[in-house]
Amino acid sequence: MSVPGADEPGPGTPGSDPAATGPATIDPAASDPAGAVRVGLVLVSHSALLAQGAVELARQMAPDVALHAAGGDGHGGLGTSYDDVERAVAAATDGGRAAVVLVDLGSALLTTESVLELADEDVAARVRVADAPFVEGAVAAAVRAQTGGSADEVLAAAESAPVGRGRVGETAPVLPRGAHEPRAHLTAEVTLRNALGLHARPAAVLARLVGGFEAVVTVDGVNAASVLELMKLGVTGGQSVTVTASGPQARAALDALVAAVEGAFGEA
Repeated sequence: MSVPGADEPGPGTPGSDPAATGPATIDPAASDPAGAVRVGLVLVSHSALLAQGAVELARQMAPDVALHAAGGDGHGGLGTSYDDVERAVAAATDGGRAAVVLVDLGSALLTTESVLELADEDVAARVRVADAPFVEGAVAAAVRAQTGGSADEVLAAAESAPVGRGRVGETAPVLPRGAHEPRAHLTAEVTLRNALGLHARPAAVLARLVGGFEAVVTVDGVNAASVLELMKLGVTGGQSVTVTASGPQARAALDALVAAVEGAFGEA
């Protein structure tokens, strides 16, 4: 069934291709063999194409995260479908996973809340609903989930995602859990060897690397754990960046990032 809202399009509003309706799912085994990926994502949109596109984009950043799209009214039009959201939430929480849900407009939130109100108590307790920008939040959440973040950490990543172009560097690096701001830091200058520089895929590579170390790392002053902040730098091939690392694993983190940059992120 469909749940209308104040911002639902009225009759006659053009819809998406009927063949694109229903929850689209990208779930590569739900997690890696070691169980590092613990949180799935559900993207609820009034448009099936928008939901599927956001899943596709996030998938490029986080290949091991269970990503589920619930877009459109279930009949090829714009709106939200209770049944599609219910199926997406069930898939995202399968096997005991937690899940974070991102929505685009008000009635998508109402539909999601209705699903959770009627869900099993165990399932509802494992789901977080983010108050976050839809696309930027999905990317930030996916990268944090890829690095093994908990549901609350993935939620925080989504809700702290910068909106629009903003001012580069306004998001402060996040300290590892239990750490204090260290005074000493290591620095290296490295030149990007891939032609396109810090576009989406290389930025995701760096962000995932940072997530594997107990260290605070910046690239040209921005948080290296944030794909969006790295992409905002607009650094292209042949340009140099300054990488700074501090914390217990600063040396290992710095060496890993420098190696990734000097290896052109595996790009020709």
